[in-house]
Amino acid sequence: MITYDKLFIGGSWAEPSTPDLLDIASPHDQAPIGRAAQAHPADIDRAVAAARASYEAGRWRLTPPAERIALLRRFNALREENAERIAELISMENGSARWFTRAGQPGLTRQANAYLKAAEEFAWEETLTPSDPSSPVRSVVRREAVGVVAAVIPWNSPFSSATSKIIPALLAGNSVVLKVSPENSLSMGFLAELLERSGLPEGVISVLPADRETSEHLVSHPDVDKIAFTGSTRAGRRIASIAGEQLKRVSLELGGKSAAVILPDADIAKAVAGLKFGSLLNNGESCIAQTRILAPRSRYEEVVVALKGLVESLKVGDPNDPETFIGPMIRPDQQERVRTYIQLGIEEGARLVTGGPQIPEGLEKGNYVTPTVFADVENSMRIAQEEIFGPVLVVIAYDDEDDAVRIANDSEYGLSGGVWSVDEEHALAFARRIRTGTVTVNGAPVAFDGPFGGFKASGIGREYGAVGLGTYTEYKTITV
Repeated sequence: MITYDKLFIGGSWAEPSTPDLLDIASPHDQAPIGRAAQAHPADIDRAVAAARASYEAGRWRLTPPAERIALLRRFNALREENAERIAELISMENGSARWFTRAGQPGLTRQANAYLKAAEEFAWEETLTPSDPSSPVRSVVRREAVGVVAAVIPWNSPFSSATSKIIPALLAGNSVVLKVSPENSLSMGFLAELLERSGLPEGVISVLPADRETSEHLVSHPDVDKIAFTGSTRAGRRIASIAGEQLKRVSLELGGKSAAVILPDADIAKAVAGLKFGSLLNNGESCIAQTRILAPRSRYEEVVVALKGLVESLKVGDPNDPETFIGPMIRPDQQERVRTYIQLGIEEGARLVTGGPQIPEGLEKGNYVTPTVFADVENSMRIAQEEIFGPVLVVIAYDDEDDAVRIANDSEYGLSGGVWSVDEEHALAFARRIRTGTVTVNGAPVAFDGPFGGFKASGIGREYGAVGLGTYTEYKTITV
């Protein structure tokens, strides 16, 4: 049993305003795994006050960029040293299969290194060449910290979401209040321990697990200058409205319903093997999961049969079992949500290829669902339009490539996507036509040097690399 009975406020552990601890249960079998203090509005006020004081005093923002980079590099090394413990904690809390939480650790390193490289090369201050050579004015352009950042993240991939925000925000000199989901109190408590050991100045960072109401108190706080949010589109709309009313800077990484387009010349076996990871990563609880599979009519049944074989081959069960590919959903309500969508797909008239709403045999104690594939799906169906956030795939037929583009783009979302073809250049040309923030060709992994984010209802702004770092800065022009 892991216990965090204090809150990490301003770089040190403090007594919470409310002494009650949240009991955290295993998604696998409901066994107790930990207890943790939860933040309430009074705790948020303390964290924001500490962040504001540290920012105004310049304890971190006036530290030279090279020193900020060095400290964040030390933090990243600490995280790397504790990768196995991080993977273990996330699997315990989330039910994410251990293969996924372990595989994600090198990705965190690449993510951090891309930010560190961007910071080393960043134009923190530059003097512009006048457009008019006769102009007597010299323009000095600076990139300075925004101020106090409220970073709000979801439960499904906590370390990735947390570090994608706090690393660039801190590199830019901001003070940060990180609001995490109650379900992740244990892994995020461990993150706080690593941050404490990193040696940031007093007041610069807080890590607070809290519910939605407390989260709204944070993003509405008058001393917060920027909101960085990852989560549902519904919550993103609410946060955007608050930011608009208060003229706060805001970046939103929201939901997705991404399409994987299998072009007629694709190697079906390779494409389906790649979709094992592109579509079913993290138990399907991933905003970038490519859950709409677009297949040419000429090869439609070939794709359906291959996906059936793939899904039926995947072991569902204890996330700590090295043979498990798909673990439980994080909570009972999420389990019920996914099962309801599966029943809806049947009622909408889609063909149930494999799976169904039943709980897998022998796994009734946990939050398990049966991985499911639907065929004969129309893109207008709710199972093709709404984010299910579970291991449910829909296969949609298209007539030609123009039709495939139309279907892929016929979504309120635009976060991710994939294209499969033996002709890489042709796949690249096709990818350019999809209105989405990230597209992978033949299963290529997402790179962290380029910007990541969504079109349409999938968000506002970008993360990763130099672009992501820049979102945590303000421009200042000094003319001399």
